[in-house]
Amino acid sequence: MWSNRQAFRNGNRDGIPIALGYFAVAFTLGIAAKSAGFTALQAAIVSLTNLASAGQYAGFTMVRDGASYVEMAIMILVTNARYMLMSSALSQKFDPQTPFWHRLLVGYSVTDEVFGICIGVPGKLNPLYPYGAMLLTVPGWTLGTYFGVVMGNVLPARVVSALSVALYGMFIAIIIPPARKSRVILGLVSVSMVLSALLTYVHFFDFIPSGVKVILLTVVIATAAALLFPVTEDPYSAVRGEGSEDDKAKGVSAS
Repeated sequence: MWSNRQAFRNGNRDGIPIALGYFAVAFTLGIAAKSAGFTALQAAIVSLTNLASAGQYAGFTMVRDGASYVEMAIMILVTNARYMLMSSALSQKFDPQTPFWHRLLVGYSVTDEVFGICIGVPGKLNPLYPYGAMLLTVPGWTLGTYFGVVMGNVLPARVVSALSVALYGMFIAIIIPPARKSRVILGLVSVSMVLSALLTYVHFFDFIPSGVKVILLTVVIATAAALLFPVTEDPYSAVRGEGSEDDKAKGVSAS
């Protein structure tokens, strides 16, 4: 196990590329926040207290569309549910004697990327490692959102519209690599796109609020996938370079 100083420095080092990526992605998130009527300070506070790209985007979109508080609460809970699983898995990396307040603070900073570098640390996880990463990733995400709103108020409307597409590019970048490795994921993504298009463009479903449509699709498709294609191995073994050969052949571990 690393010393406190070494763990903190390693966290700083590994957090640099994540922070740079966060700034770029959060900039486009700020564009979405601006379209929902948020000020730069309000959007920055949302990012500082959430650190959830998909959850925040869903929230900004639902605010823009005038969704109810209940719809937003359910949608964000469903969207961010993965963080509960990540935190549970990460808690097993700590020494049993690690104080609760360390676990609480690290839980605040758990994102997909920070979880990835933390779960890949050999042996037990020193809390100073995620703290070192957090020192860079949190400001990167927060400042990116802030300047996204600021620049959205200055840049021409066409440029703002073009930048807003970048966030969709991030989501595509997330799903394409695992979809290329797993036919199951590729099929689920395809089904999701088709059903989403049907609920959006078929007028028969116009009575369902847009936020409820997303919630229904997320819950139904995720539940069906879990029942039909259960993952029998550790879902994070691919992050650590592990997993059975069968799973790797099927693309399950990598997904």
